[in-house]
Amino acid sequence: MSTATAGAGGIGWVLADSWTMTRRELAHWARQPVQVVVGLAFPVMLLLMFNYLVGGGRGVEGDNTEFLVPGMLALTMAFGLEGTMLAVTQDLGKGVVDRFRSMPMVSGAVLVGRSAADMLQSVAALAVMTGVGFALGWRWHNGPAAALAGLGLLLLLRFAMLWIGIHLAMVAGRPEMVQAVQILVWPVGFLSNVFASPESMPGRLGTVVEWNPMSATATAVRGLFGNPGGATGSWAAEHAELLAVIWPVALIAVFLPLAVRRFVRLSH
Repeated sequence: MSTATAGAGGIGWVLADSWTMTRRELAHWARQPVQVVVGLAFPVMLLLMFNYLVGGGRGVEGDNTEFLVPGMLALTMAFGLEGTMLAVTQDLGKGVVDRFRSMPMVSGAVLVGRSAADMLQSVAALAVMTGVGFALGWRWHNGPAAALAGLGLLLLLRFAMLWIGIHLAMVAGRPEMVQAVQILVWPVGFLSNVFASPESMPGRLGTVVEWNPMSATATAVRGLFGNPGGATGSWAAEHAELLAVIWPVALIAVFLPLAVRRFVRLSH
């Protein structure tokens, strides 16, 4: 067999095994529909609560709903980290990963399948949230190209978060440890401009909020959608689209290799 053929065959095995792992994760949706529905409904409940009960958009001129919906889309992508951690720790606890490693398959397919399934679930979450946003009166105003760019930034943030989740799950090793991570995820999520403009916050706190990766994505997406963004005129606010790319890429560059390295160590 030639080198080129071997290489093509190797790639074929990687794709085949990765697709098998992806289908395995998707099959869980059919077997656990309640869990899937709850996962999709929870961010919708948060959006409705903050839009009607708590009141979003503090410190923002214009329609609060148009400010809140893009922020909630960013928050939904970031909170997906918890679902990734839970799924990976459950597989580790049940010995599923050990069984996969003993099979004649590409070991990295487990990680690829997990990430692919999570990204597909994130697309579904975005579809549900945007549909609810439209029902509430939210719209994008800068055309389909800008809207697609905004959705792309949201998925880029999710891709970064899932690799953080995979790495932390393999470090934690047990589903119970996910609760400890949730204690940290929620403050970081709310320490952003999802619900309020940094201008309405104390000076130092507002500065921290502006440099939160989630704030960068939320601000950039608001700009692309043509929604009110609560811009403060700071460097971070004026270059939100750049930061919305740099932050996730930097997180991926750090945590993807860490996750792969940790997975290899589990194999030994």
